[in-house]
Amino acid sequence: MTSEKTRIILYAEDEPAQAALVRIALQRNADDVQLHHVEDGGIALDYLYRRGAYAEHNVSPRPDLILLDLRMVLIGGLEVLSTIKKDPELQTIPTVILTTSDSEEDRSHAYTSGADGYFTKPMDFDQFVEMIKQMSVRWLQQTAPRP
Repeated sequence: MTSEKTRIILYAEDEPAQAALVRIALQRNADDVQLHHVEDGGIALDYLYRRGAYAEHNVSPRPDLILLDLRMVLIGGLEVLSTIKKDPELQTIPTVILTTSDSEEDRSHAYTSGADGYFTKPMDFDQFVEMIKQMSVRWLQQTAPRP
């Protein structure tokens, strides 16, 4: 259940350990955030389009921010990003790539596909926590609290 001030992040990441790190970083920096983790791009699209297990609105509240891993097994982050940014209902949701890739080509493809941001996951935990904090400030502070 979400509180009045809760902001929602949908995070598509196929590595549970990475999702756990994001959850810990958010708990340290943003007590008004609820993380919804899904394990691949196809499930992220099911969540966003409220299909299957996500058909009920209380199971899939509209996110205030979407975080996408670039490389997931079935449907990757760029494909999900492209789908989101072509949909008038979803395209205004800030969508950020959060990946281990620091490739300029990947970064370019992400921005060309409509990414609002691109962050390379640092190996250092404190740096990772700070990056998540900055990301939260940048994209979540501009959204109004949920009614």
